[in-house]
Parts: sequence; C-alpha cells; structure tokens
Amino acid sequence: QEQLVESGGGLVQAGGSLRLSCVASGRTFSRYTMGWFRQAPGKVREFVAAINWSDGNTYYADSVKGRFTFSRDNAANTVYLQMNNLKPEDTAVYYCAAAQPNTRWSPAPGYYDYWGQGTQVTVSS
Repeated sequence: QEQLVESGGGLVQAGGSLRLSCVASGRTFSRYTMGWFRQAPGKVREFVAAINWSDGNTYYADSVKGRFTFSRDNAANTVYLQMNNLKPEDTAVYYCAAAQPNTRWSPAPGYYDYWGQGTQVTVSS
C-alpha cells in the first residue's frame, strides 16, 4: 500500500511559480507510474501531468504544457511538479496519484489506485 504526501502549495500572484512535491512511502516507488491531478471548486478532477515508470516520459494536459514540468527522484521516493507562469485558472487542490506497478500512464483518475491528501494552490490575478 502506497502512501502519498503532497506539499508545496500556497498563494502566488499570476505569473509566479510554485513547486509541488509528493513523497511516497512504498519500497517499489520506481515502478509506479505517477500522476498529478487537480480539482477546482464545483469541477471534476482533471488530469495535469503523468510520468511513466519505465522510460520516464512525461505527458501533460494542453492547458499546462510549456508551463509545468513533472520530474521524479526515485532515490528520494519523490515526484515534483514545477509550475511556472501560473494563471488564476490554475487555482485548485492538486493531488498526487500512483498507479499499480509496471503500468503505463493514463489521464483518467480512475486508473490510479493511490492518492495523496491534496495541496491547495491559489493564484491571484
């Protein structure tokens, strides 16, 4: 059973940057495909980014492509989401998620089995 803990959220002005972190507790972290999702009030949870366990390739929602960067440090059991040029529409609770080991990425929230508690990101205009 993986446990995921996010951190790094906060309040930032439009155009600013934040870096989210997600620490996993499992011993097989390097074999998990990981994802970041977000959920704004009154909206469904949406895909932000994912990183394949096998080749390290990353995938992004069109709305964040070119502004967000997903990376992982397997030695530290940690993934990061670097968010630059933030916009008010990026305001949401951001969640880290892990899929079953040895699986490929997916943008569907239901594909992921383990979730963190979320961290609030608020971007003011």
